[in-house]
Amino acid sequence: MPKAHLRWRALALTGLIAFATSSQAQETRYVTDQYEFNLRSGESTRYKIIRQLPSGTPLTVLSVNKNSGYARVRTENGLTGYILLRYLQDKPAARDELEEMRTRLAELQQEPDKLAARLSALQASYERLEDNAAQLKREKQDLEAELAEIRNAAANAVEIDRERRELQERVSNLLLQVDQLEHRNLELSNQTKQQWFMIGGGVLGGGILLGLVLPNLRLRRRRSSWGGSAL
Repeated sequence: MPKAHLRWRALALTGLIAFATSSQAQETRYVTDQYEFNLRSGESTRYKIIRQLPSGTPLTVLSVNKNSGYARVRTENGLTGYILLRYLQDKPAARDELEEMRTRLAELQQEPDKLAARLSALQASYERLEDNAAQLKREKQDLEAELAEIRNAAANAVEIDRERRELQERVSNLLLQVDQLEHRNLELSNQTKQQWFMIGGGVLGGGILLGLVLPNLRLRRRRSSWGGSAL
């Protein structure tokens, strides 16, 4: 094989290796945010580490020393220590924000199911309310009918009471008339008895008078007849 050909093959292989190495070197990479930061008992690396705090840990800043580059902080559990200012930021770490967004997304994805369940519950509640409303409407109609009957009965009772009072008044008037008639009848009876008594007395007196007068009349006639005979 000619040396020139071997040289060209070596150069081509070298170029391919160099190109592959260059391509790998130009790939994009991201620095991981899975860090733990040292919480120390003082404002330098000479002080001991109290706790290693994972990224995204919320801290309350108590004081800041810009000269030392440290801040005095307190954890949610009440642990107090010092941490470098450059490790602190105003917003949560991107990983925590991403996790929060994922959680929120999962919640939002569950919202339609929750809303559907709530809508179904509201629909069932609405149907129950409609049934109750229909039942109450029927009861209202029944009560109105019963009230109308009571009112009619009350009106009839008033009319009956009026008629009863009128009848009582008529009965009282009739009883009064009966008393008056009985009293008048008694008076007429007494008058009739008196008249019959007077008539009877008159007849008796006339009979007695006739009994007394007739003998005298007969005696006079006899005497008259006797005197005529003597003449």
